[in-house]
Amino acid sequence: MRRFLQNKLAVFGIVTIALFLLFCFVGPLIHPTDQIHTDLRSTMLPPGSPGHPLGTDDVGYDVLGRLMMGGQISILIGLAAGILATVIGTLWGAIAGYVGGVVDTVMMRVVDAGIAIPATFLLLILSAILRPSVPLMICVIGLVSWLVPARLVRAESISLKSREYVLALRAMGGTHSRAVLKHIVPNTVGTIVVNATFQVADAILLVAYISFLGMGLQKPATDWGAMLTSGITYTYAGAWWLIFPAGFCIVLTVCAFNSIGDGLRDFFDVKGRAA
Repeated sequence: MRRFLQNKLAVFGIVTIALFLLFCFVGPLIHPTDQIHTDLRSTMLPPGSPGHPLGTDDVGYDVLGRLMMGGQISILIGLAAGILATVIGTLWGAIAGYVGGVVDTVMMRVVDAGIAIPATFLLLILSAILRPSVPLMICVIGLVSWLVPARLVRAESISLKSREYVLALRAMGGTHSRAVLKHIVPNTVGTIVVNATFQVADAILLVAYISFLGMGLQKPATDWGAMLTSGITYTYAGAWWLIFPAGFCIVLTVCAFNSIGDGLRDFFDVKGRAA
């Protein structure tokens, strides 16, 4: 832990994520707002207006309250999709690397084919066909993001399956599933945990991409990317408060998760540790 805490960027990332969680999930209790009904009498109020610290948008929604609600959805989708992608990729890569042979070849060709198709392109197609919702976006982003962790875990599994403890388990009659779940996967935990933080950051960016292109959640629901889309029309009119807060939150959150990932990489780097 001392090694992890010595990484100032990692500490910054943890503190930032903790503050964002408090802001998004506890903030609405302190600053309650109506994010369902529009108020056309209070549209486009600038920051500092009475009752609206960050102003209002084009239909009268309080921007600060909307920022909290959008953060809830963005972080929820990012965390859930990142965990889903990590679980699928870990199991896929561990099985492919452990079994080897034709099974490994077929499974990794599936991964290669999936990586060749841009995730944003798939998300846009699915968003055009299906009505976007939080569970759907979690499933779709998770199912297009598991490819990278699968390749990483597969490489680790190839080296681990020849270790003495795995060979001893097989000699004693242990099953393949036990070898994968009890030995292969636990010994790749460093790679899994580090990659999971990057998966969460990538998922938050994917949500922002899709919403910015107008294919995300529909009002009254919102996320940070949808807030950028709604506010960009009024940017040239000087309504900077409609896009700057959401953009700042996206950049800071993604940087925080990436910083945590860098810190965890140092934490699990046994070769780099001092004796």
